[in-house]
Amino acid sequence: MKILVCISNVPDTTSKINFTEGDTKFDTNGVQFVINPNDEFGLTRAMWFKEKQGAMVHVATVGGAQTEPTIRKALAIGADEAIRINVEPTDGSFVARQLAEVVKNGAYDLVIAGRESIDYNGGMVPGILATLLDMNFVNTCISLEVEGAVAKAVREIDGGKETIETSLPLVIGGQKGLVEESDLRIPNMRGIMMARKKVLNVVDPVDAPSPTQDKKFEKPTAKGPVKLVDATNIDELVNLLHNEAKVI
Repeated sequence: MKILVCISNVPDTTSKINFTEGDTKFDTNGVQFVINPNDEFGLTRAMWFKEKQGAMVHVATVGGAQTEPTIRKALAIGADEAIRINVEPTDGSFVARQLAEVVKNGAYDLVIAGRESIDYNGGMVPGILATLLDMNFVNTCISLEVEGAVAKAVREIDGGKETIETSLPLVIGGQKGLVEESDLRIPNMRGIMMARKKVLNVVDPVDAPSPTQDKKFEKPTAKGPVKLVDATNIDELVNLLHNEAKVI
């Protein structure tokens, strides 16, 4: 089985976010970038397939040279080969069209993408990718098993879970549940050294439209001051909740 894991290079959730040029551009200065968490769950599941079933695992990202530390981490975790599409991502449709070309050229049996990235939260890429490739698709996937050409997946639905059986080739939009946070891997020194010798192919982008454009960013409204109430003063707490917060 040949697997492609789509990796998004996203800001660490602890980073301080700012915007420039009249709040039209994201300011990357001083921001630490990491593997998108939903993608990391997928990468860890792909490593299970590699270790248990002998799968070959490639990773791909869309971005400039600044994304290479992130994709090198994926190699250090255990991916066999990496592909960087040398263009700045604009929107989900554009990214999906770039990744679709990689899948077509690589003849992958299974494509694992995160259900969404934690920066723009578009949630578009895996679905568009499956449509472009005319491949089976399971979104919000929380469990995946593959035997031969048959995949058994579990996905979250409103109010419950749904178990699906389908065939390869397959695209999934994965999330926590494919593996748990405790299963995520930290590259060890041997993995880091081996990653330096693994192939990182830089490929040119294909012509593709960007149907959407970011016009302006706006930060959430700052939280107001916090009022502390003595634990023994129940009357004051009830008064504040009723008359000021108006939640009771």
